Amino acid sequence: MTNAAPPQIALLIVDMFNFLDFADGQALLKQALPAAHRIAALKRRFRRVGAPVIYANDNFGQWHADFRELVAVCRHESCRGAPIADVLTPEADDFYVLKPKQSAFHSTPLAVLLEHCGCREVAITGISTDVCIAATAIDAHMRDLTVRIPADCVAAPSRRRTAVALAVLKQSVHARCAQSRSLHP
Repeated sequence: MTNAAPPQIALLIVDMFNFLDFADGQALLKQALPAAHRIAALKRRFRRVGAPVIYANDNFGQWHADFRELVAVCRHESCRGAPIADVLTPEADDFYVLKPKQSAFHSTPLAVLLEHCGCREVAITGISTDVCIAATAIDAHMRDLTVRIPADCVAAPSRRRTAVALAVLKQSVHARCAQSRSLHP
């Protein structure tokens, strides 16, 4: 009997733990909460087949904080982003990296982690499509990774900003953008 090869794709969940305490925060929450529910469903599918789930989250300049602390703060009822954090609370065996800038690759061990997991493809989900998702997709492409972006699992403060960003990523880095239901890890 032969063992099946491990999945070659990882699910990246970018910046979904967020205070959303900025001018467009309420608009982003409105777009991101439905995406969070679809990301949670996609995450369950990835976990069922043993594909890695990796949270890549901004550290918000809190250099002494760790990921679990950030999740706890974002789940507090006073945080605008709490509804999203509650939907996507990490499980003990999920991976995570804290990032200081927009790209999940910049100054993080993400590339090494993906190599360790044997992944040559990433499904990038999260917020904001036109900033952190775009930066992460470009960096993934520069590392010769296949980029998938489940279009219903990303959000920006407006649908138009998401649509424009996805169109650019399709053209520039050949991102495969489709609905999450068509993505099979």
